[in-house]
Amino acid sequence: MMLGVLITLATYVAMEGITWCTHKFVMHGFMWFWHESHHKPRKGTFELNDLFGFMFAIPSAWLIILGAEAFDWRFFAGIGIALYGVAYFLVHDVFVHQRVKWLRVARLKYFKAMRQTHHLHHEVHTKEGAEAFGFLFVPKRYLNKYGRD
Repeated sequence: MMLGVLITLATYVAMEGITWCTHKFVMHGFMWFWHESHHKPRKGTFELNDLFGFMFAIPSAWLIILGAEAFDWRFFAGIGIALYGVAYFLVHDVFVHQRVKWLRVARLKYFKAMRQTHHLHHEVHTKEGAEAFGFLFVPKRYLNKYGRD
């Protein structure tokens, strides 16, 4: 069971790197036509970019289903991806973009920096030229810049 917990945690942590690469090279690359909707004012509740959440859910569900019977590494890796998805939704959609109106106030320096760093990313409305592609990890330079009281 401890190995399962470690696999879940390792997968969760690895998802930040996978998400960073996907955001930089896929969303701001050949799939810009979906992601562009996220860099423009939203019309309605949903945007085309929301489809990426479903794309990440597919390997999570697939691994959970394949690993459920044997309760092997696939199950725990799928859980790690799913937990990252929940954290992503809470941080990105609820906290940063306020698509659900709770978690509005950022009192901790880390969360202030997280919100401001993501807003920095959104200052660029084109496929090229954006920076700060991560979601849950705030690099030190942004933490120092935006994490002040």
